[in-house]
Amino acid sequence: MSVTREEVAKIASLARIKMGDEELDRMVPELNNILDWVEQLGEVDTSGVEPMTAVIPNTLRLGDDVVDAIPETSGGRREDILANAPAAEHGFFGVPKVIE
Repeated sequence: MSVTREEVAKIASLARIKMGDEELDRMVPELNNILDWVEQLGEVDTSGVEPMTAVIPNTLRLGDDVVDAIPETSGGRREDILANAPAAEHGFFGVPKVIE
């Protein structure tokens, strides 16, 4: 697959990128090289490779789900907190409805 100068100009226009004639001429071979490289990747046999979400194994570290012993940070102050809210509804912060 390859792109033409006109296609590069259209892509630049869609991306709202202003490009001069010299820049367009320079981008055509660069984009074609990228597309050639992507086509080469498609030829790689990956039938024995497990799908993965990251290149390194990640595990989620979980902390203990306990209530803090310090009264200031242990919760139980809903009324104090909601007293600062511009609008409180049913024990929660009220926010304006936003629908277009």
